[in-house]
Amino acid sequence: MPRYTLTLFGLEISFKTDAESDRIEAARALLEKRYNDLIAGAGDLSKEKALTFLLLSLADDYLVGEDKLARLEEKIGEILEKTPE
Repeated sequence: MPRYTLTLFGLEISFKTDAESDRIEAARALLEKRYNDLIAGAGDLSKEKALTFLLLSLADDYLVGEDKLARLEEKIGEILEKTPE
């Protein structure tokens, strides 16, 4: 399992994962962009509050995505039930 060391939000972190390096880089880039957008629009926020807002935003995005996926799966199921065999 590859080991990665990243600097994220000014903090150096090391971890192991099976994820490809391009996925790790995409995740890092997304987090940095969302964090920078958040602090640019929020003024003087502590790092802890900014990271908490970032977590809430990502959690909301995840929940919205899960809801969309569930609705799509339901529609696909309905279509498959109507399809003659």
